[in-house]
Amino acid sequence: MDKYNIEEALQVLGINSVNSGATTGTIWLNTKGDITESLSPADGKIIAKIEQANFNDYNEVMNVAVKAFKFWRTIPAPKRGEIVRQMGEELRVYKEPLGVLVSYEMGKIYQEGLGEVQEMIDICDFAVGQSRMLYGMTTHSERPEHRMFEQWHPLGVVGVISAFNFPVAVWAWNAMLALIAGDVVLWKPSSKVMLCAIAVHNIMAKVLKRNNLPEGIINLIAGSSKHIGDNMLEDKRLPLISATGSTPMGKRVGRIVGERLGNTILELGGNNAIILTDNSDLDLAIPGIVFGSVGTAGQRCTSTRRLLIFESVYNDVKNRLISAYKQVQNKIGHPLSSDTLVGPLIDKGAVETVQKSIERVKKEGGEIIYGGDVLDGKEYESGCYMIPAIAEVNNSFEIVQEETFGPLLYLIKVKDIDHAIELHNDVPQGLSSAIFSTNIKETERFLSCAGSDCGIANVNIGTSGAEIGGAFGGEKDTGGGRESGSDAWKAYMRRQTNTINYSDELPLAQGIEFDI
Repeated sequence: MDKYNIEEALQVLGINSVNSGATTGTIWLNTKGDITESLSPADGKIIAKIEQANFNDYNEVMNVAVKAFKFWRTIPAPKRGEIVRQMGEELRVYKEPLGVLVSYEMGKIYQEGLGEVQEMIDICDFAVGQSRMLYGMTTHSERPEHRMFEQWHPLGVVGVISAFNFPVAVWAWNAMLALIAGDVVLWKPSSKVMLCAIAVHNIMAKVLKRNNLPEGIINLIAGSSKHIGDNMLEDKRLPLISATGSTPMGKRVGRIVGERLGNTILELGGNNAIILTDNSDLDLAIPGIVFGSVGTAGQRCTSTRRLLIFESVYNDVKNRLISAYKQVQNKIGHPLSSDTLVGPLIDKGAVETVQKSIERVKKEGGEIIYGGDVLDGKEYESGCYMIPAIAEVNNSFEIVQEETFGPLLYLIKVKDIDHAIELHNDVPQGLSSAIFSTNIKETERFLSCAGSDCGIANVNIGTSGAEIGGAFGGEKDTGGGRESGSDAWKAYMRRQTNTINYSDELPLAQGIEFDI
């Protein structure tokens, strides 16, 4: 492992051979759950072990968090922003070793690992500014000498359930906004990437200690869903749960939290498409398509799944893609190698899922025109590597209607822009979308109310690689939640309407008379 400075990164990040799975900020609990091993998909080796938290540990952490909220909500928002600023500075110091761990534990290439940590830094910078812009509004009252306005207050303890594909960034999207909003945060990371979460909290602890902050402001509970699952979702002490994952998982979260009338931010599956017209600049489009479809081994929520291609350019696009994929095939390897463009999938189960999808494509009448093979032998011993696949399909295939979380790209012929938009929207999911065209009529149609039904719609860029300044999320089976930029901060606060009477009278609204 020394070839890639992994041992050095683990040491710098405070990762031990066995690690506690729960902290209230600077104090790590003596957790009582099962011990699990974190295996790298890069080489199948054990990185370290985690003594997971159980529900008793969860309750201990929650009790501390509830107490901390009563303190944290009283700190002025710009002062809370100053703590977040320091967190961003600390992440800058540890960007490279944390990027190494993200890459090694999750499998994304090192450049993407660094990029993910940069997202954390960027959202810290964004949140610092937002801490001075938690705007309410003032409106005119119908009653004389009355003033009406609204203000925003903190919610409480915010639960963040994150997925394996972005082990650290999604937490930061939520946590930094929640912190400047006056909330405290409880993080339940994916069981596949617990070490990344532990490392992040080791970094954040330095800021908490330096500022003499109490325990419970940021909290980690790393444990199996069989011990910390529905019982967490049912907990009324969590007024908001932000969950990232599959659509079935999100439906379960939404149902259980909804039954207690709690709030959710759901960022779920995507079935993201790019439209290519006869006005597309293919020199621009092909790199965007390839990054979108094979980047992170096709395991981004925003990964490109479908290409809707005008018949007039279909063969040209197909040939260009096959040529590009051949180049990519020569750069599949260890995610920490500088020569690698595509690393492993998260585990063998993920590879098996993609293989089953490939078989379903064939069974439904589609054709695999490139790739799809599982790689073995030297450097691929973990069993988590495969050649990204391209398939010719119909949009109506059942398998195409589902999200396959891996490097499987569908090519679909369309007649014109109306047909393209019709098929584009004819899937259950609605996260990210794009069109490549130099024709303003086509691009504006795509962005109009009659165009893409997704939460993200791009022109002349791909479906993946969202910036933190925009609200991130989608519609339909993607869940409807929004994280990160724009006015997403409002989800972490509660709105209060206030009316002040500074007159000597007590007039009632709507002119009602009620004399006593």
